[in-house]
Amino acid sequence: MSKILVVDDVPSELEIICRILQDAGMQVIRAGDGEEAIALIREVPPDLVVLDVVMPRMNGFEVIRELRGDRATAHLPVVFCTHKNTDIDKAWGTDLGADAYVSKPFEPQQLVNIVQRSLRRCQSTP
Repeated sequence: MSKILVVDDVPSELEIICRILQDAGMQVIRAGDGEEAIALIREVPPDLVVLDVVMPRMNGFEVIRELRGDRATAHLPVVFCTHKNTDIDKAWGTDLGADAYVSKPFEPQQLVNIVQRSLRRCQSTP
């Protein structure tokens, strides 16, 4: 079972995303902001991170920058799931190393498909 870290500072959105992924058979852990996410990743490394962009203390772009700068986490798949959905935001996320970018609101199956595809891509890369 894949372990997914979901990071979002809005409790209702965090709950929805977690429930969607759990219903798809994934184990989910949660973080309410970027600093908490970094600490959890170091403590209990997930298989993939679903990451909001706009959060207090440390935003999603800062989180992925830190992950990509550390050899231990540089390979970790990251899927942005956020209300920031301009072309510039999406390009910025991709340039920082995100595997995918999902704009809120989204269809639940869309998120599941993207997470599963990102996990497969990571597992098939030597």
